[in-house]
Amino acid sequence: MKNISRADHRVRPAGTAQVNASTASDPRSSGRSGPVAGAGAGRHLLVVDDDDRIRELLKEFLAREGYRVTGAAHAAAAKRLMELIEFDLVVLDVMMPGESGFDLTTWVRSKAETSSTPVLLLTARGDPDDRIEGLSRGADDYMSKPFDPRELALRIDAILRRTGGKPLTPREIKLGPAVFDMERLELMRDGKLQRLTEAEAQLLKTLAIHAHSAVERISLSPDTADITGRAVDVQVTRLRRKLEADPKNPRYLQTVRGVGYMLAPD
Repeated sequence: MKNISRADHRVRPAGTAQVNASTASDPRSSGRSGPVAGAGAGRHLLVVDDDDRIRELLKEFLAREGYRVTGAAHAAAAKRLMELIEFDLVVLDVMMPGESGFDLTTWVRSKAETSSTPVLLLTARGDPDDRIEGLSRGADDYMSKPFDPRELALRIDAILRRTGGKPLTPREIKLGPAVFDMERLELMRDGKLQRLTEAEAQLLKTLAIHAHSAVERISLSPDTADITGRAVDVQVTRLRRKLEADPKNPRYLQTVRGVGYMLAPD
């Protein structure tokens, strides 16, 4: 069974910073045909790890479990994201250059906006004293590397069930005189059906799932060739004409500078 290791040059105990690549890259290995129904629906995770390979692997696996996942390579980037976006849970590596995962956990707990956000620590440091340190800083759980990503997904699910997480998005979203049905992908305004393209409907649904949270522009683009996300800007402009009383000064479909867009329903 193939494993991957950290590609950095810092000294670590041999074999301690591995995840099971074949398990993480293939959801069939979990004995399921895909994500657990509803397990990650509407939940947004932040994965913080300075190892690009492990971070991307975890993002891919957790996305297949039904979660929306954003990544950060270090504590400073994670802080910027958490100041802009409300996450349901943070998966955090302890051993990072600069500010450690322990210190970042303390920061999360010290801020009113993030104090209740669950934190799961991942680390090659498996000594009891290190686990106690992480939990005493406010972490909700602690896993040592190497680990099975399936266990990580189960632990995340257990934490979210225990802590409640954010309320799941309702079927219908009210936007002033407009109502968006997330199941039928229909937008009604003043009792009249507004014609939506498939791309517009999916974009509006994604924003509705993460209502009141900023969503990165590139995450809203289904076209991997559109690396700038500029096609999304065109769709947003068209949606504002169908949603807003004044499309040039939007009340509901807002721009979040440096990030992307946010839907702010009633």
